[in-house]
Amino acid sequence: MTTIEELLAHPDVARLRRALTARPGQRLAPDDDAVRLAAIALVLRPGAERTPELLMIKRADAEGDPWSGHIACPGGRMQPADRDLEDTAIRETLEETGVDIAHSGRVLGTLDDISPRTPVLPPILVRPYVAVVTPEVEIVPSLEVADAFWVPIAALRERTAWGTGVVAVRGLGDRQVAVFRHGAYTVWGLTERVLRQFLEYLET
Repeated sequence: MTTIEELLAHPDVARLRRALTARPGQRLAPDDDAVRLAAIALVLRPGAERTPELLMIKRADAEGDPWSGHIACPGGRMQPADRDLEDTAIRETLEETGVDIAHSGRVLGTLDDISPRTPVLPPILVRPYVAVVTPEVEIVPSLEVADAFWVPIAALRERTAWGTGVVAVRGLGDRQVAVFRHGAYTVWGLTERVLRQFLEYLET
Protein backbone atom coordinates (compact mmCIF):
# COMPACT_ATOMS: atom_id res chain seq x y z
CA MET A 1 0.00 0.00 0.00
CA THR A 2 1.73 3.18 -1.17
CA THR A 3 -0.93 5.77 -1.87
CA ILE A 4 -3.50 7.75 0.08
CA GLU A 5 -6.25 6.34 -2.15
CA GLU A 6 -5.31 2.76 -1.23
CA LEU A 7 -5.32 3.62 2.46
CA LEU A 8 -8.71 5.33 2.12
CA ALA A 9 -10.03 2.16 0.49
CA HIS A 10 -9.06 0.01 3.49
CA PRO A 11 -12.30 -1.18 5.18
CA ASP A 12 -11.43 0.37 8.54
CA VAL A 13 -10.50 3.74 7.08
CA ALA A 14 -13.44 3.75 4.67
CA ARG A 15 -15.83 3.05 7.56
CA LEU A 16 -14.14 5.74 9.68
CA ARG A 17 -14.39 8.24 6.85
CA ARG A 18 -18.11 7.55 6.40
CA ALA A 19 -18.71 7.98 10.12
CA LEU A 20 -16.86 11.30 10.21
CA THR A 21 -18.93 12.53 7.25
CA ALA A 22 -22.21 11.33 8.75
CA ARG A 23 -21.53 12.88 12.15
CA PRO A 24 -18.90 15.60 12.18
CA GLY A 25 -17.41 16.28 15.59
CA GLN A 26 -19.44 18.56 17.87
CA ARG A 27 -17.82 21.96 18.27
CA LEU A 28 -17.93 23.77 21.59
CA ALA A 29 -17.80 27.50 22.15
CA PRO A 30 -15.45 28.61 24.97
CA ASP A 31 -17.49 30.00 27.86
CA ASP A 32 -14.59 32.08 29.14
CA ASP A 33 -12.09 34.37 27.41
CA ALA A 34 -9.35 32.66 29.42
CA VAL A 35 -9.95 29.33 27.64
CA ARG A 36 -7.17 28.63 25.15
CA LEU A 37 -7.81 26.79 21.88
CA ALA A 38 -5.72 23.78 20.83
CA ALA A 39 -5.78 20.95 18.33
CA ILE A 40 -4.36 17.45 18.08
CA ALA A 41 -3.98 15.07 15.14
CA LEU A 42 -4.86 11.39 15.05
CA VAL A 43 -2.62 10.41 12.14
CA LEU A 44 -3.08 7.06 10.39
CA ARG A 45 -0.63 5.38 8.02
CA PRO A 46 -0.67 1.94 6.37
CA GLY A 47 1.44 -0.41 8.45
CA ALA A 48 2.42 -4.07 8.34
CA GLU A 49 0.10 -6.24 6.26
CA ARG A 50 -1.82 -3.13 5.17
CA THR A 51 -3.17 -2.59 8.69
CA PRO A 52 -3.66 1.10 9.59
CA GLU A 53 -1.52 2.42 12.44
CA LEU A 54 -2.02 5.47 14.66
CA LEU A 55 0.81 7.89 15.47
CA MET A 56 1.38 8.59 19.17
CA ILE A 57 4.07 10.36 21.14
CA LYS A 58 5.53 10.46 24.63
CA ARG A 59 6.05 14.04 25.68
CA ALA A 60 9.46 14.93 27.08
CA ASP A 61 9.77 15.65 30.78
CA ALA A 62 9.69 19.40 31.25
CA GLU A 63 9.30 21.42 34.43
CA GLY A 64 6.14 23.49 34.40
CA ASP A 65 4.49 21.49 31.62
CA PRO A 66 1.21 20.00 32.94
CA TRP A 67 1.39 17.25 30.29
CA SER A 68 5.05 16.44 30.89
CA GLY A 69 5.83 12.78 30.20
CA HIS A 70 2.32 11.94 29.02
CA ILE A 71 1.48 9.63 26.12
CA ALA A 72 -0.49 11.70 23.62
CA CYS A 73 -1.27 12.50 20.01
CA PRO A 74 0.80 15.29 18.47
CA GLY A 75 -0.73 18.72 18.90
CA GLY A 76 -0.68 21.94 20.84
CA ARG A 77 -2.12 25.40 21.30
CA MET A 78 -3.32 27.62 18.50
CA GLN A 79 -0.91 30.41 17.55
CA PRO A 80 -1.82 33.83 16.08
CA ALA A 81 -0.38 32.86 12.69
CA ASP A 82 -2.63 29.77 12.41
CA ARG A 83 -5.58 30.25 10.05
CA ASP A 84 -7.74 27.83 12.04
CA LEU A 85 -7.46 24.82 14.33
CA GLU A 86 -6.87 22.46 11.41
CA ASP A 87 -3.81 24.56 10.59
CA THR A 88 -2.78 24.23 14.25
CA ALA A 89 -3.04 20.42 14.15
CA ILE A 90 -1.00 20.22 10.93
CA ARG A 91 1.67 22.66 12.16
CA GLU A 92 2.06 21.05 15.57
CA THR A 93 2.32 17.55 14.06
CA LEU A 94 5.05 18.73 11.73
CA GLU A 95 6.94 20.57 14.47
CA GLU A 96 6.75 17.72 16.98
CA THR A 97 7.21 14.67 14.76
CA GLY A 98 8.33 15.83 11.31
CA VAL A 99 5.23 14.24 9.77
CA ASP A 100 3.85 16.66 7.17
CA ILE A 101 0.11 16.06 6.77
CA ALA A 102 -0.22 18.94 4.29
CA HIS A 103 2.41 17.46 1.99
CA SER A 104 2.00 13.71 2.51
CA GLY A 105 -1.57 13.25 3.65
CA ARG A 106 -5.12 14.43 4.01
CA VAL A 107 -7.40 15.52 6.86
CA LEU A 108 -10.58 13.42 7.01
CA GLY A 109 -12.58 15.22 9.70
CA THR A 110 -12.88 15.95 13.40
CA LEU A 111 -14.00 14.24 16.58
CA ASP A 112 -15.89 16.10 19.31
CA ASP A 113 -14.18 19.03 20.98
CA ILE A 114 -12.91 18.07 24.42
CA SER A 115 -11.57 19.74 27.57
CA PRO A 116 -9.54 18.39 30.52
CA ARG A 117 -11.51 17.31 33.59
CA THR A 118 -8.62 17.70 36.04
CA PRO A 119 -9.02 21.01 37.93
CA VAL A 120 -5.26 21.62 38.17
CA LEU A 121 -4.90 21.74 34.38
CA PRO A 122 -5.18 25.06 32.51
CA PRO A 123 -8.53 25.88 30.84
CA ILE A 124 -8.21 24.66 27.29
CA LEU A 125 -10.47 23.42 24.49
CA VAL A 126 -8.99 20.75 22.22
CA ARG A 127 -10.25 19.80 18.76
CA PRO A 128 -9.10 16.34 17.55
CA TYR A 129 -8.50 16.02 13.80
CA VAL A 130 -8.27 12.66 12.01
CA ALA A 131 -5.80 12.45 9.11
CA VAL A 132 -4.11 9.88 6.88
CA VAL A 133 -0.55 9.91 5.51
CA THR A 134 1.53 7.77 3.17
CA PRO A 135 3.73 4.98 4.59
CA GLU A 136 6.90 6.77 3.49
CA VAL A 137 6.64 9.46 6.18
CA GLU A 138 9.56 9.50 8.62
CA ILE A 139 9.35 10.53 12.25
CA VAL A 140 11.82 13.22 13.26
CA PRO A 141 10.92 14.01 16.89
CA SER A 142 11.53 17.47 18.29
CA LEU A 143 13.05 18.19 21.70
CA GLU A 144 9.50 18.29 23.08
CA VAL A 145 9.05 14.60 22.22
CA ALA A 146 10.81 11.82 24.12
CA ASP A 147 9.46 9.06 21.86
CA ALA A 148 7.14 8.60 18.88
CA PHE A 149 5.62 5.32 17.76
CA TRP A 150 2.82 3.74 15.72
CA VAL A 151 -0.05 1.82 17.35
CA PRO A 152 -1.87 -0.76 15.18
CA ILE A 153 -5.62 -0.24 15.00
CA ALA A 154 -5.98 -3.84 16.17
CA ALA A 155 -4.40 -2.84 19.50
CA LEU A 156 -7.19 -0.32 20.10
CA ARG A 157 -9.72 -3.11 19.65
CA GLU A 158 -8.16 -5.29 22.36
CA ARG A 159 -10.69 -5.15 25.20
CA THR A 160 -8.07 -6.18 27.75
CA ALA A 161 -6.09 -3.04 26.86
CA TRP A 162 -8.82 -0.85 28.36
CA GLY A 163 -9.47 -0.63 32.07
CA THR A 164 -8.42 1.33 35.12
CA GLY A 165 -5.05 2.08 36.64
CA VAL A 166 -3.33 4.22 39.24
CA VAL A 167 -1.41 7.16 37.82
CA ALA A 168 0.37 10.14 39.35
CA VAL A 169 -1.74 13.24 38.65
CA ARG A 170 0.32 16.42 38.90
CA GLY A 171 -0.81 18.38 41.95
CA LEU A 172 -3.25 15.70 43.14
CA GLY A 173 -1.07 12.65 43.82
CA ASP A 174 -1.97 9.09 42.83
CA ARG A 175 -5.43 8.60 41.34
CA GLN A 176 -7.30 5.63 39.87
CA VAL A 177 -8.41 6.56 36.36
CA ALA A 178 -9.57 5.02 33.09
CA VAL A 179 -6.57 3.92 31.01
CA PHE A 180 -5.57 2.36 27.70
CA ARG A 181 -2.40 0.26 27.77
CA HIS A 182 -0.14 -0.51 24.84
CA GLY A 183 3.09 -2.31 25.62
CA ALA A 184 5.00 -0.23 28.16
CA TYR A 185 2.79 2.81 27.61
CA THR A 186 -0.22 3.88 29.67
CA VAL A 187 -2.63 6.40 28.15
CA TRP A 188 -5.00 8.26 30.43
CA GLY A 189 -6.81 11.56 30.84
CA LEU A 190 -7.77 13.59 27.80
CA THR A 191 -5.92 11.33 25.35
CA GLU A 192 -7.66 8.20 26.66
CA ARG A 193 -11.00 9.93 26.15
CA VAL A 194 -10.05 10.92 22.60
CA LEU A 195 -8.93 7.37 21.75
CA ARG A 196 -12.15 5.95 23.14
CA GLN A 197 -14.16 8.34 20.96
CA PHE A 198 -11.97 7.51 17.96
CA LEU A 199 -12.66 3.81 18.48
CA GLU A 200 -16.41 4.51 18.59
CA TYR A 201 -16.18 6.23 15.20
CA LEU A 202 -14.03 3.40 13.87
CA GLU A 203 -16.61 0.79 14.93
CA THR A 204 -19.65 2.72 13.67
